[in-house]
Amino acid sequence: MFKVGHPIRNKNTSTSHQPDKKLLVSIGLMLVLGLVFLSSASAAVAYARYGETDYFFKRQLLVVLIGLVIFFICYRIDYHFWRKYAFLFLIISCVFLSLVFIPGLSLESGTAKSWLDIFGFSIQPSEFVKIFFLIYLAAWLEARRKDLHDFKQGIGPFLLVLGVIAALMLLQPDLGTLAIIGAISLIVYFVGGGKATQLLIVLLLAALALAVMVHFKPYQLQRFECAFEANANVKAECYQLNQSLIAVGSGGIFGRGLGQSRQKFNYLPEVYGDSIFAIMAEEIGFVFDTAFLLLFIFLFYRIVVVAKHSPDLFGKLLATGVASWLAIQTFFNVGGIIGLIPMTGVPLPFISQGGSSLLAVLIGLGIVANISRQTISPANR
Repeated sequence: MFKVGHPIRNKNTSTSHQPDKKLLVSIGLMLVLGLVFLSSASAAVAYARYGETDYFFKRQLLVVLIGLVIFFICYRIDYHFWRKYAFLFLIISCVFLSLVFIPGLSLESGTAKSWLDIFGFSIQPSEFVKIFFLIYLAAWLEARRKDLHDFKQGIGPFLLVLGVIAALMLLQPDLGTLAIIGAISLIVYFVGGGKATQLLIVLLLAALALAVMVHFKPYQLQRFECAFEANANVKAECYQLNQSLIAVGSGGIFGRGLGQSRQKFNYLPEVYGDSIFAIMAEEIGFVFDTAFLLLFIFLFYRIVVVAKHSPDLFGKLLATGVASWLAIQTFFNVGGIIGLIPMTGVPLPFISQGGSSLLAVLIGLGIVANISRQTISPANR
């Protein structure tokens, strides 16, 4: 029921050509900016904890170098290769998410079990599940695109598989990453041929599940309350949001200047993680923050262009999924910082410190770069 089967071939053919150069330049700029902003945001915390202002910078630089090697490998591999092992990627996703419950491997952060300790390295499996599950879903949808109207062949198996992934993530719990994976899955399912009525049913079920979860986990409800009334509990649940808003407001139009943040001196938690955008806003201000977000939007646009000109549905769905992933995660992070939506604790792609997140992103972008070499109408023109 869950195996991919034989793909439906596209009659169009493609020839190998140069990759989308604008895409590659955008990725390079984001990586450089990520190192610059992380170095500034993390300096105070790094010195207080480790006696080195560049501690987090050096760790992230190593991750970037490793990630670039992985990116190049994925760029060189024909993206159709991943389709052959799509079902295996589903199995790997379930295994990865299950490993966090094994004593001795699991690293707990508060009440959450979302990390693994492997030979002294901390790994967040859910970050890699984003790309692994996307590969499976893209291959599955390509093979069944003509049968998606049938409940037993389409939305039924889709909901069952997504439900297994969701259950494993709720047990951790990791609601932010689950929301990203769920949103990616729905977008890819719709682009792959799913009906709007089917997606509406899924959204209603998701809303019902969220209501039930909030009922049994009151701290999740408090996050929603903070988004609507940041002053509801300044010293507890809403503290991070309030400090983030202070940082953003302090930046004004042009910012205090790179390296001049005050909130990073132990006022705002997670300044090198999910709160880093607040420090950026304080240091570079509204104008340059807007320019930074426009660069993000341009990157999303280039990936969408690659998806549009992909030679087959598998490539189109993969590129669409990666574009959706980066766009949704960026919105979740930035939206949480400015109080537009509840804080989800997800990292800002390219910028936040974290090896698992950056490596997973570079795997996805490496695959997209390979697709851009095979587009029917070259995406770099």
